[in-house]
Amino acid sequence: MSSGCMKSSDIKDRDLGRWRPVIAVTMGDPAGIGAEIAVKALADPRLYDICKPFVIGDLKMIKDALGFTGINVTQRRITKPKEGVFRPGIINVVDLDNIDMEEHTYGKVSAAAGRAAFDYIRTGIELAMAGEADAVVTGPIHKESLNRAGYKYSGHTEIFADLTGTRDYAMMLVDQGMRVVHVTTHVSLRKACDLIKRDRVLIVIRLANDAALRLGVANPRIGVAGLNPHSGEEGLFGTEEIEEIRPAIEAARAEGINAEGPVPPDTLFAKARGGQYDIVVAMYHDQGHIPLKTVSFALDEKTGKWLSVSGVNTTLGLPIIRTSVDHGVAFGKAGKGTANPESLVQAIHMAVQLAYGRNQRQCQDEERR
Repeated sequence: MSSGCMKSSDIKDRDLGRWRPVIAVTMGDPAGIGAEIAVKALADPRLYDICKPFVIGDLKMIKDALGFTGINVTQRRITKPKEGVFRPGIINVVDLDNIDMEEHTYGKVSAAAGRAAFDYIRTGIELAMAGEADAVVTGPIHKESLNRAGYKYSGHTEIFADLTGTRDYAMMLVDQGMRVVHVTTHVSLRKACDLIKRDRVLIVIRLANDAALRLGVANPRIGVAGLNPHSGEEGLFGTEEIEEIRPAIEAARAEGINAEGPVPPDTLFAKARGGQYDIVVAMYHDQGHIPLKTVSFALDEKTGKWLSVSGVNTTLGLPIIRTSVDHGVAFGKAGKGTANPESLVQAIHMAVQLAYGRNQRQCQDEERR
């Protein structure tokens, strides 16, 4: 990974000195908006003050996106990050050359697009695991395209866990001061209920606590959601809180983690937004996603267009740093030049923050030795 110990404890754009983390940005599904938001994000000269970003994708797609967005920058084909020239006006691309533009169609599910998207992800993971990139930031993928290509994963999180050999991991969403970590994600609601077990809840509480510490929160206050309405009302509406969730919280507190709950889900997120908790542990996908996206997404009533599509998705527990946009491929906007890069920019900034924090810890470890 990038070398050099920083002595500042600040993450402000202009305070990073000579060390800038190398950030791999995967292009996502070629039929979606991934290439467009990548060029829009990397065309911002301010980004190069804080990191060395490059795209893993197909150079032909990047050139096409530059064409329909009207962005004027130089594209530079590289095979490894160390070959990059990281300054404003240049977009470095690890070109896998895996899209046939004559066959390519925006906004369409296809095995070819799924196969290409997987190649970008796998390459990013390999570079990060080899220490050639400090973090991987992923563009949106389409699960059906991925599955048509033969990759039976339910999403990025599971791909990263599998290819890095990670057993204990969790998804975290972040925006507007809210941080939400999920006990279960891409499974049916019926199965999610069956997966709420003490050991898994405890693992996720630990991951949430570690994530908050990495983001600079001292003694994180963790709000743990119940599963059932009113957190079960002492067994009237379900016993998962009594049998699984509460014992996990008690075990976490015995380890010195400042966890509270199970808190009724209908009030937990309002309390977190009001500053009572630094991070929330949600039991299932929509329990965490709906409140986060309610504060992150804004729709214009008159035009029906999204005014804001923000938020960052991070995978916790991996041996590498991975952040992602918190939205999908937006097939309806693909190839039109109207996609919003806000979430990708946020994801890059969070990757930088996490990489910077890790660098600081490594420096502290070196000083102690």
